Amino acid sequence: MKNTDISPDAGRPVIHMIDRESDAIEAFAMAMESRNPKVAEMLYEELGRAILHSADDMPDNIVTMNCKVEFVDETSGLRRTVKLVYPKDADIENDHLSILTPMGAGLIGMVAGETIAWPDRSGTERILRIVNVTPPDDVNINPS
Repeated sequence: MKNTDISPDAGRPVIHMIDRESDAIEAFAMAMESRNPKVAEMLYEELGRAILHSADDMPDNIVTMNCKVEFVDETSGLRRTVKLVYPKDADIENDHLSILTPMGAGLIGMVAGETIAWPDRSGTERILRIVNVTPPDDVNINPS
């Protein structure tokens, strides 16, 4: 299933997601709508513009769940490497960033080399450039 109906006014690059991860992320977004409607809305928007792939067909240079992603905040110059994880595995002290954060929602589906304008927790827009993506060791990690 592919969704290629992306408005040119969106100003955001096409993103790619693993189909079963998309389903899990949608479930998390639905569960958090009342607690954090802004992040839920961000995730819904990302899901809506994603091109879905099977895990076997996903290129290694795309940010997926449980991968390590090195990115630069072009606004501040800060370079970070994080592991994008499901909420139960979030641990910011160990650079495990939850998909349910604004930054996590912005990173999912991005391709190494691409840039996206994305708000941080305070609503300040950041320009994030994906430098490198390291695929997860185990693509069958359970989201629950």
